[in-house]
Amino acid sequence: NTIEFTGTLHATVVKQVRVKNPSYNTLSYTAFLVGRDAGDFSLPKGSAVTIPAMKQGFLNVEFTIRYLHPAEAVLILISNKVGGVEGATLAFSLKSEVKNIEPLGMVRCKSPCYEL
Repeated sequence: NTIEFTGTLHATVVKQVRVKNPSYNTLSYTAFLVGRDAGDFSLPKGSAVTIPAMKQGFLNVEFTIRYLHPAEAVLILISNKVGGVEGATLAFSLKSEVKNIEPLGMVRCKSPCYEL
């Protein structure tokens, strides 16, 4: 699965990853960000998520678009044993794309075109 972060240059984009638990046991996961641009992504609400039986849990992933080139990383959710039960390891591809560029400000100046 791929999660795309698209927006304006210098904007912060937050995506919410929904993880469903179809079993009758509570599942617990720890999230890790790995890859070339993993440092540009963050988990603002923490890296742990616990999902009660037959429910769903959410994990926020935040990215600030700082460069024009696409950023790439991988979000890995590794299950922790809860009551002797482990869930499957989950992996998501994270990619960014700059859709438009807006200036942060403008500077006006006057100077002669040529001076001897």
